[in-house]
Amino acid sequence: MLVLLPPSETKRPGGRGRSLDVTRLALPTLAPQREQVVDALVRLSADADDAARVLRLSERQRGEIEANADLRTAPTMPAVRRYTGVLYDALDAGSLEAPARRWMGRDVLIHSAPFGPVGALDPIPAYRLAAGTALPGVPPLRRLWAEAVTAAIRVETPSYVLDLRSEAYVALGPVPADTPHDYVRVVTRGADGTTRALNHFNKHAKGVLVRRLAQDRPRIRSSAAFLDWAADAGIEVHREDAGVLALVVE
Repeated sequence: MLVLLPPSETKRPGGRGRSLDVTRLALPTLAPQREQVVDALVRLSADADDAARVLRLSERQRGEIEANADLRTAPTMPAVRRYTGVLYDALDAGSLEAPARRWMGRDVLIHSAPFGPVGALDPIPAYRLAAGTALPGVPPLRRLWAEAVTAAIRVETPSYVLDLRSEAYVALGPVPADTPHDYVRVVTRGADGTTRALNHFNKHAKGVLVRRLAQDRPRIRSSAAFLDWAADAGIEVHREDAGVLALVVE
């Protein structure tokens, strides 16, 4: 099974790993696209006012321009540790035991805007770039990434993909149509039995789900196997539509 996660806008600063090497990240066929975006971000950072406008930064956020300027030389840390926020706080990768972290390194990709999908343990620097940003000097990110990411996932030939990304990142790299996969929606059930989508708790529930997967490390090769594991784990998931699962939280 391959699990796809969204990134987070908030990131842990610093790091102590070696600097970025896009050829050493997961899905190495994406190296040309990664180089294009990194070069564009570094160039953009030479003009702070232009960078703030393009990246839609407030005055308080302008320090993030420096992170983009230093993309090629800044220290790195594993992607799953770089990202913070609701999902990654719930996942709490730093507290997992070594076998669980190894499982994430093998079976989890985090879809970033500048690097495409990267392995959970791949070393990346801090950066600022959202999926919907129109970045000067490169094609629209959807056009740059979508076909290349889909092809790169196909090369990996995963038996089953559990897609926990937001819609913006799904657009930057749809799972191949011929690869068995499910997109996960997080919902809550009301007193009348109807369900509705969640926002803030959507991210928390996804983090909790991936943490439990990392701890259990089940051998999942199909949608049916995932549903069986979830039922055994006491996690309520049901088929909502073709290719769509509902993760129910109270």
